[in-house]
Amino acid sequence: MRTKLGMLAVFVLACGALVSMQTIASAQGRSGGSKGGPPAGGSSSGPPAGVGVDIGINRSSDRSNGRADTGRETASERSNGRSDKGLDRARLQRENSQNADRELNDHPGMAAGLHTTANDLRAGYQAALIANPSLKFGQYVAATRIAANLRGRNPNITQESILGGLADGKSIGQTLQDLGLSNREAKEAKKRTEQEIKAARKS
Repeated sequence: MRTKLGMLAVFVLACGALVSMQTIASAQGRSGGSKGGPPAGGSSSGPPAGVGVDIGINRSSDRSNGRADTGRETASERSNGRSDKGLDRARLQRENSQNADRELNDHPGMAAGLHTTANDLRAGYQAALIANPSLKFGQYVAATRIAANLRGRNPNITQESILGGLADGKSIGQTLQDLGLSNREAKEAKKRTEQEIKAARKS
């Protein structure tokens, strides 16, 4: 009987020791997991430093800045080009208009000799300069007189059609031939007009 009691006591003590060891090991495992990083083979919830959205924003910003700068430079250059052309046109208009004023002041009887008035010549010339800033006052006067001399027999030869040819870079002679005159007729029309203008300047 004593032998059986002794064996039972040893068994109980061994079981108690085994339970204690398992409890300690479990506590150490929980403690180590809370202090350590993620388990091996695991992954963290966010991207590592320097990866992901920040890099995307930086690259997008760099690329956008490059395109924006280039776009602004190109637009600026194009705008400046247009502005320069506009200034050149305005300068030509002003210079040619001033030359016309001097011509009319130096030859006060010219307009009457051409069967018009100085104000009409000046106003008509300024209007024509808007379409063709390079038009000279002498060309405008010649176109006006040729149209007046020829419109009865050639209704398609008008002041507007002659000025249009000059705006296209053609001469008065070329324009008259395009409008239906022969080379000889165009030369005669020009010669007659030049004589009229010369006589009017002496008036």
